Amino acid sequence: MPAVELPGLYADNVAAIVAVERPLLVNRDPGPGETGVPLEWPIALDVLDPGSDGIDRAATRVWVDGALAFDGGGVPEHQPGFDGPRAAVLETADTLRVVLDPLVPFASEAIVEVRVVSATAGGAHALDETYTFRAEDRTAPRVVAAQAKSPRYVQIGFDEEVVVTDPEGFTFAPLGFPAVPLLPLSADAQGAVVGVALDVEMTPDVLYDVQVTGVADVFGNPVLPPDDRAVFAGFRPPRPAGRRFDLWAMLPRHNRRADVTGDLRRFIACLQDVADLLLAECDRFADVFDLERAPEAFLDLILEDLGNPFPFELDELGKRRLASVLVEMYRQKGTSAGIENAIRFFLGIDVTAVTPFAGTTLVLGESELGVDWELGPSDRFARYAFNVEVDVPLSPTERRQIRAIVDYLKPAHTHFVDLIEPGPPPTFDHWELGISELGVSTDLH
Repeated sequence: MPAVELPGLYADNVAAIVAVERPLLVNRDPGPGETGVPLEWPIALDVLDPGSDGIDRAATRVWVDGALAFDGGGVPEHQPGFDGPRAAVLETADTLRVVLDPLVPFASEAIVEVRVVSATAGGAHALDETYTFRAEDRTAPRVVAAQAKSPRYVQIGFDEEVVVTDPEGFTFAPLGFPAVPLLPLSADAQGAVVGVALDVEMTPDVLYDVQVTGVADVFGNPVLPPDDRAVFAGFRPPRPAGRRFDLWAMLPRHNRRADVTGDLRRFIACLQDVADLLLAECDRFADVFDLERAPEAFLDLILEDLGNPFPFELDELGKRRLASVLVEMYRQKGTSAGIENAIRFFLGIDVTAVTPFAGTTLVLGESELGVDWELGPSDRFARYAFNVEVDVPLSPTERRQIRAIVDYLKPAHTHFVDLIEPGPPPTFDHWELGISELGVSTDLH
């Protein structure tokens, strides 16, 4: 694998471990189970005897995918096909290092099997071990199929996961005429599928050939001919089964018989393409005003058409819900039920009650002239004034929204006075040892 130069190596602890098996297969490059190995990479390994005998070089053999690559007792040791310029063998007192240089690169994504057979000097201990590694992916992705999903959108399928390298790397050529030319506007990849947005609506039922140049797999392999193209039919919007709007059939017969060159038929086919698109747009109009299927941009227009009086920011689902109940809110305008339902709809808060307004009154024997007197409203004002009570504490935003809802839905001649919400929990003055006095600072609770 690519060499990495380290600036420094520090060993904090070194422990001596006595090997049980002899000999050992170590320092394998590529390692067992390694993936993404370059196709031209050599195979290196060490056969090590942790004991005192050493490695029997003549008894050492290496097979690669079943083919003998190294024979320590043969002449030459490196077999043909594995004796490239990087091939080498190095023997020390306890280690035999073998480097194989395959002349033929590995196949793309191939699983390479390496078998090593060796023994210690004297043959007391033997080794027979097999391991594998996977070569890197250099196989170009292939276009499997293409399909039009809407008048301006095409999906292209591949045989593996891909990425878009050039959003404009898609060429569309019509195989029949008349047909409009297509240009890509944008492209995005999701797994093994690439979606391409087009600049104009394609001609229905006409075959298009798409050639892909702006796509590669996750390893950087680009799409290559001849697996870079596919054919698909232009998208035909759904239409009622009983509709028959054929412009050519609408022409008088003598005009059709006089068209010897076919120019008139081709001209009418161009008009037919435009007529089909216009009819498809008319068919889509039912989805525009449908509250469940309308695009979000049309929801704002629907609410504006209904005269939405509420200035609240709503998400898409909230807009659909409001459009469905806004007319009913108009019907309940001016009633306490309408106020309660609107507050519950927007804020999810239940109104405890809508109560008549009652001003502060004088208490006989307690109220003092000029001290706790309050000037109350007139009888006419009090008759049409009311409060709204809730049973949960409100935030400043919720108070502002509730006042806006009530001000809109209340009858015009009434007066919304106060928004009553729960106050802070009561606090009790407990006894304090050495300070509280019986009958003076004593509260029963």
